Amino acid sequence: MQGISGSSLNETPSGERVHIAFFGLRNAGKSSLVNAVTGQDLAVVSEIKGTTTDPVSKAMELLPLGPVVIIDTPGLDDEGALGELRVKRAMNVLAKCDVAVLVHDASQEFSRAEYDLLKLFDDRKLPYIIACNKSDLLNSFPVNENYIYVSAVTGENVNELKQKIAVLSKKNDTSKKLVSDLLKAGDVVILVVPVDKAAPKGRLILPQQQTIRDILDAKCSALICQDTELSAMLEAMKIRPKLVITDSQVFGKVDKIVPRDMLLTSFSILFARYKGDLRILVNGAEKLSRLKDGDRVLISEGCTHHRQCGDIGTEKLPAWIRNFSGSSPEFSFTSGGEFPDSEKLKEFSLVVHCGGCMLNEQEMTSRIERARISGVPIVNYGVAIAHIHGILSRSLEPFNIKIS
Repeated sequence: MQGISGSSLNETPSGERVHIAFFGLRNAGKSSLVNAVTGQDLAVVSEIKGTTTDPVSKAMELLPLGPVVIIDTPGLDDEGALGELRVKRAMNVLAKCDVAVLVHDASQEFSRAEYDLLKLFDDRKLPYIIACNKSDLLNSFPVNENYIYVSAVTGENVNELKQKIAVLSKKNDTSKKLVSDLLKAGDVVILVVPVDKAAPKGRLILPQQQTIRDILDAKCSALICQDTELSAMLEAMKIRPKLVITDSQVFGKVDKIVPRDMLLTSFSILFARYKGDLRILVNGAEKLSRLKDGDRVLISEGCTHHRQCGDIGTEKLPAWIRNFSGSSPEFSFTSGGEFPDSEKLKEFSLVVHCGGCMLNEQEMTSRIERARISGVPIVNYGVAIAHIHGILSRSLEPFNIKIS
């Protein structure tokens, strides 16, 4: 039942793993239970309250669940100004959590903070289980289908807890497909992958890798070329491709090469549908033409990487947006786990988000929902670039989505 390290960590991207978060009061035994469940010393354990000061995440293989991300969070009852910050960070984990485990000290009464957290789980329709820890300190305990009594010290019911988490994880499976639901066995797909100075040396980026794998799983063929070789590839092909998928940065150029009666879209638009709500993101594109001088635009990326000259998020998109809108908005940037709450988002006129390949569906959906609650339009990179180049309608044809 131990986690498996090594090459298996590279087999499933973090964004495709089930995210399981452990919450609870200080000294409820969260970290000890995390270690017992994973079979590893993932979290630091101490009798001192508040030992876990920041969420700790670990991507691993966990039987019987498979590829997961385990998250240990700070105590919900942390105190002082620093404690409030830690609690806020723990609450932020809810945005990317697929299954929650509330670790309760079985020797204590339930607290208001725990009841409030359970209400949050219910409000978010988040699958959860209550693990009453330290059962070894009790002489007896009642049978309750809503709880499971466990002991991180003796290992009592730890395997049963993992089984219950696995059941909840399966209930949360949406079975969404990246592109294979648009194909039938034997179809040929062309992938346009420009290789420039921003491309990682010796490998393909994650969206390209995942798209290729999904095409292969559908018993289809993937042909890959750069935009500079696309015309020659199309002329040489005897089999008509079902679909052309391009990197958004060369969307305009590829649109001119690919015949109008051939389906065309981008990796980013595929991920907009796969990780979020494509219709909401398409509706957000309309704001691009209504931006005014001084409007604040947030450009957000789900990953962190070294910014290079010509970076799409910090350089190309702002330039395209200024040119398209004919205005001079003010741009702000976030990356990785950074993303404003609903109240802070109200300061912006538009959010332009990346495809979210490094985020799980839960977190991407949460970000879109925060923008909706704030009344701020949100669009993703691929949709925005297609709209700016006047080819959004064409890029949505594979999904039978019409722009109103």
